[in-house]
Amino acid sequence: MNTPSNAIPEPFDSQRIAPAVMSVTQPMYWSIRREVWENRSIYIAPLAVAAVTLFGFLIATIGRAMSVTNLAQRRAVLEEPYTFASLLIMGTTFVVAVFYCLDALHGERRDRSILFWKSLPVSDLTTVLSKASIPLLILPLLTFAITVVMQWIMLLLSGLVLVGSGLSVATQWTHFSFFQMSLMLLYHLVAIHGLWYAPIYGWLLLVSGWARRAAFLWAALPLLAIGIVEKIAFNTSHFGAMLGYRLSGGPEGAAFTAGGMSMDPLTQIHPGQFLISPGLWIGLAIAAAFLAAAVRLRRYREPV
Repeated sequence: MNTPSNAIPEPFDSQRIAPAVMSVTQPMYWSIRREVWENRSIYIAPLAVAAVTLFGFLIATIGRAMSVTNLAQRRAVLEEPYTFASLLIMGTTFVVAVFYCLDALHGERRDRSILFWKSLPVSDLTTVLSKASIPLLILPLLTFAITVVMQWIMLLLSGLVLVGSGLSVATQWTHFSFFQMSLMLLYHLVAIHGLWYAPIYGWLLLVSGWARRAAFLWAALPLLAIGIVEKIAFNTSHFGAMLGYRLSGGPEGAAFTAGGMSMDPLTQIHPGQFLISPGLWIGLAIAAAFLAAAVRLRRYREPV
């Protein structure tokens, strides 16, 4: 049957395809991926440190360990670098996190890319939380993965030396408690670098969203000024002691440093005491306030 020539065609608007519904978590996921892609130092720096550490360990294994004739001393030489290597990578990622936070919101205003990112259907809250997730979540997990792989390679290298020396490799693996040490490392990274350091990262992100230039100075000078004023006015150093306690990781940070590779690591962690610690929850509340202020600043700050 032919269609009548005077039939009225459907409006063009009625033929449009309904837009796909975007998941609530999808903007956050792609925002985090964008941060990792744009800031490659997040993973390049710890990988470079791990490579240098392995090279140094290889020299120590072939040189120092093989030059020691006493077998007990040879085992001690092989055990020394493990804790140092993990602390070195954690220190590197902490420095990366500090400089990342200082540049996270300031950099997009400096290069005026904030005008482009604000044109996208991504809220300021999602943007700031995606940037905060890098030091709070991504870097601790990345540090854990790199450290575990590095220590696994170190164990294999030292095992080859022990086999060549006539020592038992099984004794070494039992002595190191590799699984327990990895579990403690994960706990330390999540608890200290993820939760305990949260107010530090929140403060740095706030300064990054506020400062027009020299973000590092604006982040450090107010803290230094508070300490100086307290010392002059009251002859006390409570603020400086509080900052030192926060930077040192609190009691959990001291336990990890003292644990070493030769002690039972699970006896050094106390998650229950950590979770009920007032310092943890006060720090998280302060971090939430800093992030809320950073969201508001990003909403109204213009390019520099």
